[in-house]
Amino acid sequence: MVIRLTIALIMLTGAAQAETLRLVVPDIQPVVSEMIPLTIRGEYTRQIALETLTFPNSPEYDWMQLSRDQWRDEQVEGRTVRVFERRIALFPRHAGPLTIGPVEHRLTVVGRNNLREPLVVVAPQITLPVAPFPADGSPLSARSLTVDDKLSVTPGALRDGETLVRTVTLKAEGTLPHLLPARPALREPWLISFTAPERREMQPTPNGPVTTVTWEWHLRPKTGEPGVLAAVSIPWFDTVTRQMGSAEIPAIPFGYASFGDNRSGAERLPVGQIRTAILALGAGLAAGVFAVMVGRPQRRRANMARMLRRLSPVDPTRRNLKRAIATADLLAIRRAAEAYLQRRRRLGLPVTGRETARLDELLYGGSDKIRAFDPKAEVRAITWHR
Repeated sequence: MVIRLTIALIMLTGAAQAETLRLVVPDIQPVVSEMIPLTIRGEYTRQIALETLTFPNSPEYDWMQLSRDQWRDEQVEGRTVRVFERRIALFPRHAGPLTIGPVEHRLTVVGRNNLREPLVVVAPQITLPVAPFPADGSPLSARSLTVDDKLSVTPGALRDGETLVRTVTLKAEGTLPHLLPARPALREPWLISFTAPERREMQPTPNGPVTTVTWEWHLRPKTGEPGVLAAVSIPWFDTVTRQMGSAEIPAIPFGYASFGDNRSGAERLPVGQIRTAILALGAGLAAGVFAVMVGRPQRRRANMARMLRRLSPVDPTRRNLKRAIATADLLAIRRAAEAYLQRRRRLGLPVTGRETARLDELLYGGSDKIRAFDPKAEVRAITWHR
């Protein structure tokens, strides 16, 4: 009798232990807005008639289900169990500890005499550390980010009165539509611009959402004078390389073709007059910079100012970078480095894209590498552009 009771107790204990539910996440160090793949896994031995599982919402994250629930039989520790899996993608909204769960799986199981009984299985909560986004501005993390720029006509050779339709599509893997950036403003004093409503779309896949945003502009010059629409840089965190990257909407020349025709041919000055004009310009250039800046249209003043900033040895973002490096605060250094590199991109100065590789390795490669921080080496790595 005692042996029978012991065997029955062991069987009941084993059955109770078999009804388990847990949250499974990979071993990663996520940053704000990065997709965290989460699997809810249940292992059951009871016969299940009905089930309901609702994943909890939270102000700390966005989430979406990646695929349909899966049910299958597996051998676990020599026993056949019924396995339940639901795959979730989470996107943390803030830095700091991220708590997920608890999650309840409400089951209706078949008990003795085929009577149905309620059973609730709970997955305990888990907590993950989330790192701050390593740059200023809206956080954007993705496995990949591409830019498709389509132009209806050649932008630098428009016919008189013609309108250019520019369509730019950003495609990102592993992020949600509202995490993609807002439409950039294409504004110049010499430009008339109209915008169509933007389109944001998302395609769920088992590996995460694939999201696109499409912007459309109708552009026309106010005058025939040619200009240049500046490039637009979009910083983002590459979750594969664990480094910051930059996608770019390229700069384009813009203007009517007739402007070049009107400036050539019969209106061309004789060679002698051209030489005289060049000599006069060269003699008065140094003394007339201020007058030129004041007397020219706004677009030309902006171009002149950009050229002077390119030539100027004074770079406030470089000074800020050196101050941040002196503090050894890696996040402050990363923000200062991004500001420094953004300035170089705006001015058209060379940038290799590899300047922050060492810094990103220190930030996201593991805590054991923090001791290898060398201020002089970081200055050389970030400011060396060849």
